[in-house]
Amino acid sequence: MRFSEINRKTKETDISLTLNLDGGEVSIDTGIGFFDHMLNSFAVHGGFGLSVKVKGDLYVDDHHTIEDTGIVLGKAFSEALGDKSSIERFGSFYVPMDEALAFASIDISGRPFLVFDADFPQEKCGDYTSTMTWEFMRAFAFNAGITLHTKVLYGNNSHHMIEAMYKAVAHALKQAVKMNDSNKPLSTKGVL
Repeated sequence: MRFSEINRKTKETDISLTLNLDGGEVSIDTGIGFFDHMLNSFAVHGGFGLSVKVKGDLYVDDHHTIEDTGIVLGKAFSEALGDKSSIERFGSFYVPMDEALAFASIDISGRPFLVFDADFPQEKCGDYTSTMTWEFMRAFAFNAGITLHTKVLYGNNSHHMIEAMYKAVAHALKQAVKMNDSNKPLSTKGVL
């Protein structure tokens, strides 16, 4: 089973997270309603079982909660994938959401990198700061060991733009973690 359970406690956040790449229940509680909505969408559209419980220093702002959740979720993906044998490795997906269109392309390569292209017109979605989308994606990609390119091509509603991006990343990941019959990593080097 491709499963990971991680608990991480710092002076800023206390996070408990379980991830099943092959599906399962979804339960999200970060203390930030819009972020809960994004992680729920991410899990449902990726076909992942995901439980996230975060106690963060929200009296400061949303930064530590969102970034640290990205760190822990990235580590969980890396752990659940093991040596990356028998996965498709690559995935790309477009998601339209009303007036917005977002794209994501992923290589589960062991070489973390992020290309992020989005400008959100509204600063906040509820208690979620729109610019924290970059922080989450960076923390996730670098801790998962993936190359992630993601872009909002257009839109004028930050809620739609951000949600389309989370869903595009989820669908691209769903393709990339799909199992094949090779029993080896998809690499000319023989390892990822």
